[in-house]
Amino acid sequence: MDVIVIETPQLGDRSYLVHDGSVALVIDPQRDTDRVEAAAREAGVVITHVAETHVHNDYITGGLELAKAHGAQYLVNAADPVTFDRQPITDGQTVRVGSLTVRAVATPGHTHTHLSFIVDDGGRQAVFSGGSLLYGSVGRTDLVAAEDTVGLTHDQYASVRRLVAQAGHDAALFPTHGFGSFCSSGPASGAGSSTIGEQLTANHALTDPDEEHFVRELIANLTAYPSYYAHMGVANAQGPGPAVLAVAESLDAAELARRLHDGEWVVDLRHRVAFASNHLQGSVSFEYGNSFSTYLGWVMPWGEKLTLVGSHGDVEHAIRDLTRIGIESPDAAVGTDPHALAPESALASYPRVGWDEVLAGRAGADTVLDVRRADEYAKSRVAGAVNVPLHELLLRLTDIPAGKLWIHCASGYRAGIAASLLQRAGKDVVLIDARYRDAEAAGIRMDTSRPLPG
Repeated sequence: MDVIVIETPQLGDRSYLVHDGSVALVIDPQRDTDRVEAAAREAGVVITHVAETHVHNDYITGGLELAKAHGAQYLVNAADPVTFDRQPITDGQTVRVGSLTVRAVATPGHTHTHLSFIVDDGGRQAVFSGGSLLYGSVGRTDLVAAEDTVGLTHDQYASVRRLVAQAGHDAALFPTHGFGSFCSSGPASGAGSSTIGEQLTANHALTDPDEEHFVRELIANLTAYPSYYAHMGVANAQGPGPAVLAVAESLDAAELARRLHDGEWVVDLRHRVAFASNHLQGSVSFEYGNSFSTYLGWVMPWGEKLTLVGSHGDVEHAIRDLTRIGIESPDAAVGTDPHALAPESALASYPRVGWDEVLAGRAGADTVLDVRRADEYAKSRVAGAVNVPLHELLLRLTDIPAGKLWIHCASGYRAGIAASLLQRAGKDVVLIDARYRDAEAAGIRMDTSRPLPG
């Protein structure tokens, strides 16, 4: 048995190609299935089976289209309310994939119908746990419905114990989540690999002997998750179509100018430094990188038309990332010179500073705006800072204080997005492009007291 890991760091997930040298099983494929197919070609194997551990909350699956393309059996829990044809599979059922035996294990918790798969090759085992048992933690339990969270957390506690009881201690563990995905919860270890035996001694879901304590602690430590998750399960249950990854013909200057004039969402993919110094007035900054699709999908109004602006490479990568979360084929204006892209449109800029310049230049009436999550703000904050998390910003523009806004986050990435959104809304902004952890050393007064509720 060989397991090929297909990383999607942009979403913090992994997919897997598991094969015996001739035929292969794919587990939890992302929508851009060309990466899986390339791995199969390189390994010289035929994809005969595709399996889903659950109806995914954080991405659009490529499972259905991959199975169709290869005439493969599509293994989906018989209890999942899907509208497409699949090979239903239930707890305890086994499937042969060449020399491999694949056994489904019911592991509810992340979802009600979650399955894990134990793959056996002559006594050698690998456990594919999806959003159940992760490295050091478990998948979050609050994505189905608020009223189900407590029950699903109890289910999660029981499920991981049931799973490890059915696998050997030396079995390799291969979760889908836990590599930065907001689908993970608790103290994820950041490890790149692990075994069932290692998790028995290191995973709080297995070492905590008090189920009630585990449930309380896990729920208390759940943080905000991207709003686009609400759309993923629905799309996956209906059976998503193929990914469209091609970059369309670049918009001409007149059409780009019209979209800016009409207030459409024009997304600049350049680095936040370049954007701050010179950009098309009315555009917003979502610097392309591993966090791009998560924050764009979280912050931007769902379903509204987007136009991407940036280099051909960044646009190409951005389209691939966005199709994974169901944002289909956005238009683009390819180029990195704002004036050349739309010569008749106005340009804009705003200051970009470090903590030393905040200390020296901020007036007493100015506001420090902290756009980190509420849980980050609760632990520690700049004294007097106002907290409006980035993902709430467009919904809370009326809560933003008047006057000059000095905007920060943990690293500068979220603050760059926030500054562009607020400038577009007519605010006077300064981007603090600095690490939060360096603020105190720079002389910024900090506050670590517990903030008052509300």
